[in-house]
Amino acid sequence: MTALFIVLGVVVVVALLAALFLVGPLRRGPRRSTIAKQPPPGPLEKPPKGGPAPKKASKPAKAAEKGKTAPKAPARPAPEVPAPARPVSEAPVEAPAEPAVTAPEPFLAPEPEPEPERAPEPPSYRSRLGNVRGIFSGAVSALRANKIDAATWQSLEEALIRADVGVHTTDALLQGLRARVESNDIANGTDLLTALGDEIRSLLDVPDSRQLRFDGETGAIDVWLVVGVNGVGKTTTIGKLARQQSAAGRSVLLAAGDTFRAAAADQLGLWAERSDVEIVRGAEGGDPSAIVFDAVQRAAARGNDLVLADTAGRLHTKVNLVEELKKIRRIADREPGRVTEVLLVLDATTGQNALVQARQFTEAVQVTGIVLTKLDGTAKGGIVVAVQRELGLPVKLVGLGEGPDDLVAFDPDAFVDALLGLD
Repeated sequence: MTALFIVLGVVVVVALLAALFLVGPLRRGPRRSTIAKQPPPGPLEKPPKGGPAPKKASKPAKAAEKGKTAPKAPARPAPEVPAPARPVSEAPVEAPAEPAVTAPEPFLAPEPEPEPERAPEPPSYRSRLGNVRGIFSGAVSALRANKIDAATWQSLEEALIRADVGVHTTDALLQGLRARVESNDIANGTDLLTALGDEIRSLLDVPDSRQLRFDGETGAIDVWLVVGVNGVGKTTTIGKLARQQSAAGRSVLLAAGDTFRAAAADQLGLWAERSDVEIVRGAEGGDPSAIVFDAVQRAAARGNDLVLADTAGRLHTKVNLVEELKKIRRIADREPGRVTEVLLVLDATTGQNALVQARQFTEAVQVTGIVLTKLDGTAKGGIVVAVQRELGLPVKLVGLGEGPDDLVAFDPDAFVDALLGLD
């Protein structure tokens, strides 16, 4: 038995060795020859007699003849070129600094100093009375031609009436001039034009002063009432007066006594802001006499010099409204108040209707002076002559524009020269 086991062990060992020997070559595969097999040479063609020897066909051609394609040789990868080594960075060597060359500064001429703003030129009668001067242009041209005849008198009469001088005032002027021409006191048209100017100046001459009255007594407050119908410019006139009197160094207080017209107090408040003055106002529809009274009392307490009181526009034909205006006058005249001016504002564009208004207001509140507004527009201007001749009221102020400084003192000489175009 022992011998049998030994034989079986030897057989197993030999089988294992044989298996190892056979499996190893199979795993490694057959060895490939590194030498490419050369294709068999094709048949040689004999060259024709007397001709060049035929060229040997190339290997791809021979393969094509046999219906085979030559295998493509594998593409060889391009050899990697090593990147050049970066040189070790060295500190840059600074070049020697060149001397700085400074360019000469350009010559700059000194800037001229800005001219101070020029104050606007005050309005002149000659520049603002162009419309009314045009009415007299025809008559004046005839008089300058030293021609006095019936046509000259007719042209002169028509110009005076169109300028709102009025029929009665025109007749009075021309009657005196005719008498002087008949007595040879006036020899030619130029003398007649000069004489007409002198006659108008005499009508504008009134005994009362044209200066606005301001007493300025200690313990008393000067009150200026401004009256007139709606639309003539009362509120604007008060605003311009406040500006003038404040610039003259007087402490002004405004009283918004027009409580019936919508936004009248707001309009007067804007003028108060522009003139940097105070204003006393009440509720819309309130008693205007009470507002004027409060303004006078406040002016006395605060040390104001002047109270400018606005009043509601009164129709001169309404008795009850005129009576209320009389009440305002009485209240404003109580201590410490003192009414020193009652200024009637007339619109110069209303013509002869302004004369009717002046009569009614004078009887109601004792008007002391006239403010003629809108003399620069379509107004004729001759109403100034009619008012002063028939009522004896001095025209103290005239409005020659819409600007805040266009309310100026009335100058009869400048007015006549502008009216007739006299030098």
